[in-house]
Amino acid sequence: MKADILLGLQWGDEGKGKIVDVLAPDYDIVARFQGGPNAGHTLEFDGHKHVLRSIPSGVFAQGSITNVIGNGVVLDPVLFMREAAELEADGVDLHAILKISKKAHLIMPTHRLLDAAGEAAMGAGKIGTTGKGIGPTYSDKISRHGLRVGDILDDNFDAIYAAARDNHFRTLANMGANVDAAAFAASEAEWLEALDYLRSFALTDTEHFINKALSDDCSVLCEGAQGTMLDIDFGSYPFVTSSNTVAAGACTGLGIAPGRIGRVYGIFKAYCTRVGSGPFPTELFDATGEEIRSIGHEYGAVTGRERRCGWLDLVALRYAVMINGATDLIMMKSDVLDSFEQIKVCTAYRLPDGTVTSDFPFCVGRNAAGVADVEPIYETLPGWLTDITAARREEQLPEAFRSYISYIEKQVGVPVTILSVGPDREQTIIRH
Repeated sequence: MKADILLGLQWGDEGKGKIVDVLAPDYDIVARFQGGPNAGHTLEFDGHKHVLRSIPSGVFAQGSITNVIGNGVVLDPVLFMREAAELEADGVDLHAILKISKKAHLIMPTHRLLDAAGEAAMGAGKIGTTGKGIGPTYSDKISRHGLRVGDILDDNFDAIYAAARDNHFRTLANMGANVDAAAFAASEAEWLEALDYLRSFALTDTEHFINKALSDDCSVLCEGAQGTMLDIDFGSYPFVTSSNTVAAGACTGLGIAPGRIGRVYGIFKAYCTRVGSGPFPTELFDATGEEIRSIGHEYGAVTGRERRCGWLDLVALRYAVMINGATDLIMMKSDVLDSFEQIKVCTAYRLPDGTVTSDFPFCVGRNAAGVADVEPIYETLPGWLTDITAARREEQLPEAFRSYISYIEKQVGVPVTILSVGPDREQTIIRH
């Protein structure tokens, strides 16, 4: 059996949680492979909204599905404990269905302080992080100073933790950051309490678990966080996240060989959004952008920040499809564009020297305001001016909407196999 991957093709917030929830009943295992609690995967069903941050989106699926937090994830024990408590209050027996990699790295209380101090030091050029310590945790991982989940089982963990904490304090002092001793003591106490809760779960060598499951013909869905354009290598650097959000990240983040990867489901919105600083070529600064934000309720699931909104960018989408080897496209929030008479789609960029390209360039702007160094070239398509939220079959969709899908498929070269026409899990149309 091969593992399938589901990931974002834009700047995150594409709706991965909903689709994992829809597809999960077809799988034996759902495994999160990177990112941290800066991700907010929103699921809606039975009139309730659920936001998952670190825990895989397969936890609400019926049946004996195992959920895995892989080694590529960075885990905040306090936020994990709170998230788990919310799920248990909803009737989810999390201890029975969740396995956590011993090799996943821990977000320490000092990582949040380092995150805030780093952003403050950058001033106007700040990245616009969520402030949850994700970047500093990955930095410690790469510099070989990190703490891993498995370390909390070590009899000498208190000393290991104290050494790492004190090293962070020295760094903060060198940065000129002031630490509120009383506030930190309280957050540290809560963190240590959360570690005791974390120890109650199945802390596992998940790479062995997943590979043995694949050998036993179990089906695995690998769940990504953020999106391709935020990948540390292939995104709009330096305004990116701190992990590999692309399909290759599932291999390193779960310990799966490339030859064991099957389908790659790439999710994108019918338009584009972005949170935080950085380039965004199709961003709309006018009433149209505000209308998309309002209709689409485009506010961060974790931060509550307004998302920047713009038209669909096919240059970036083609690039993301190429990098990931996407086999299937999933288009989300199609209904947000129901009321637009005309819909624009970016098909190419005009570079500062006047050159026109359909390839995503090395640099599309590094300034904090996110004003790109490229000019998007648009084609205009007719809108469908129809409420599609009640559609449950493709034949119920208006012709103009189906033409929009066909246009995207022709431009990108990959079929759109799933359509979302609303936030509820039932508002999903499987095309192929």
